Amino acid sequence: MNNVPQPEKNFVDKTQTVYRLLLDFYGLPEWRNPLPAMDELISTILSQNTNDVNRDVAFTRLKERFPTWEGVRDAPQAAVQDAIRPAGLANQKGPRMQAILRQITEERGSLDLNFLKDEAREDAHAWLSRFNGVGPKTAAIVLQFSLGIPALPVDTHVYRVTGRVGLRPQKMSVEKAHVWLEQVFTPDQYGPGHLNIIRLGREICHARKPECERCPLQAVCDYFQNLEASD
Repeated sequence: MNNVPQPEKNFVDKTQTVYRLLLDFYGLPEWRNPLPAMDELISTILSQNTNDVNRDVAFTRLKERFPTWEGVRDAPQAAVQDAIRPAGLANQKGPRMQAILRQITEERGSLDLNFLKDEAREDAHAWLSRFNGVGPKTAAIVLQFSLGIPALPVDTHVYRVTGRVGLRPQKMSVEKAHVWLEQVFTPDQYGPGHLNIIRLGREICHARKPECERCPLQAVCDYFQNLEASD
């Protein structure tokens, strides 16, 4: 997005401090077992609006019933929806997944996404983002964790925590936050930064009742500093 401003130095410096603090607190995180790009794409679509447990149950059921992605592509719609029902919104996710598989087959002749490794990063992201049901976060996850192409996925936890702490402008949209945060983190920090911020959001910086007394970011967090000032 060309209309995302260049972050000021104070944002960059603060982000680097937060990255180091979370690294000290949680250590260097590792992504769950890396999946082939197509597997990751489907898994991430299944993860939308549900938790990791339900996503994994649905993904496993889908793979057990249809061992190949060509099988998923060509299966009756109802059968795919039934397989992924544990992930929720099966009537939306199923048709979207099958439509994506058909479109990729028509364009590429196969369901192998490794060709994206040879594309420019922006082109690879744009190619994935064309599909209905593939937003910036989903595309970034596939690039970063399956294809080795640097990208910083912004999910609900990353968006909430970066806003509270003050790593981005408060009113910035999720879409623009992807571009902004990729400027304040370095490419080698995208994966670890994403995972540690998510962990903080799940365990401490909850949406409704953040446990600020346990947070390693107290000294640099705008939200906490404002709480302290109001006491």
